[in-house]
Amino acid sequence: MTEQLLYFTELISMPVYDLKGLRIGRVKDAAVVPLVHASRIDRFLVGGEYSWLTIRYDQVRSISLDEGIRLSDEQLVPYHDDEYMLRIGRDLLDQQIIDVTGRKVVRVNDVTLTVSRESLRDTIAVLEVDIGIRSIFRRVLQGVLPPRWIRRLQHRIPPNSIRWEFANVVEPDPQRRLRLNISYTKLEEMHPADLADIVEELGPAERGAIFETIDSEVAADALSEVEDPKMQANILESLEPEKAADIVEEMAPDEAADLLNELEDETSEEILEEMDSAEKTEVQELLEFREDTAGGMMNTEYVALHDNATVNDAMAALRGNEDLLEGLNTLFLIDEEERLTAAVPLARVLIATPDTRLKELASDTLIQVPVGEKENRVTETFDKYNLLTLPVVDEEGKLAGVITADDVISVLRAR
Repeated sequence: MTEQLLYFTELISMPVYDLKGLRIGRVKDAAVVPLVHASRIDRFLVGGEYSWLTIRYDQVRSISLDEGIRLSDEQLVPYHDDEYMLRIGRDLLDQQIIDVTGRKVVRVNDVTLTVSRESLRDTIAVLEVDIGIRSIFRRVLQGVLPPRWIRRLQHRIPPNSIRWEFANVVEPDPQRRLRLNISYTKLEEMHPADLADIVEELGPAERGAIFETIDSEVAADALSEVEDPKMQANILESLEPEKAADIVEEMAPDEAADLLNELEDETSEEILEEMDSAEKTEVQELLEFREDTAGGMMNTEYVALHDNATVNDAMAALRGNEDLLEGLNTLFLIDEEERLTAAVPLARVLIATPDTRLKELASDTLIQVPVGEKENRVTETFDKYNLLTLPVVDEEGKLAGVITADDVISVLRAR
């Protein structure tokens, strides 16, 4: 099998000849049918004298830059729009796509194709999406100079392209996504911060399409990384309440509450109605507090043990809260009335013997704030005592939540 490269800009306007060598028209577009084959050009759309014709890939005998397309079968049919087709010229050229490896949004200038000779027939497949200056150069000179002259001149310009398998087409229409077999699984493998950067570059419809489709846990992490609260709210408002609820359930309760506060009351209520009761209760409790108070800043994800607990008890509690370990640095002790009695640095727990009582490892000074403490006082407390975690207590001294350094940084950035 032999292969040669062909650019889409060269394919467009290429003449098509019948079995007798008579020209029947020129190529107007070409299409992939992803449900049939991920990269092979399945159809050629040819402009005749009065209408477009459709040529299947298996009706082509040869494809040559100099001699055009020669057919092996003349049973052609008029072109009718097919929603299962991804047309290169209409749907890909000049469109924004996601470069999964480069973790960025790019614009398609041209497409590199491979022409393969197999079983006495030439077939074409999409190899790369071209995004650099070289592809713009080809577009500018298309139809001005012969293709082979353009190829010679472009050699001085370095190529810039993305392999087809690493290019993610964004399609807002759910039905069309299904027909075109478009998946966003590669996006789910990205770091949430990178995915958030990509989302921020897209239009509202494209953002909604991604969040509607990807895993809810991934969506929650990415949404938390989106810096603009209004954009966060717009994304959530664009989703069906059930999907929005799935995403909110995966967020930290304090982040979820802050986000729901950005929404219209009616929309917020619709999402809360779709949430599971446990997560819903946590978020609703946080929504009762003003945003500029300790209660509005805190989250309810912490590990608290009875003040008679041992290191062995702490290790069992940590194993039961593995999802919190990444950001956990302090354990809290409470009495029988659930009042906060001590804070224990996690580092001390990890080097102590199993039977050591946690109260023996507690910090000398317990620093805490009431739920009504003003935001400014909270940030001052973090700065004064160089804290990573600050417990928040209610009027009775019961542990209500925890403010972390990340929460304070978010507040300071918003200012």
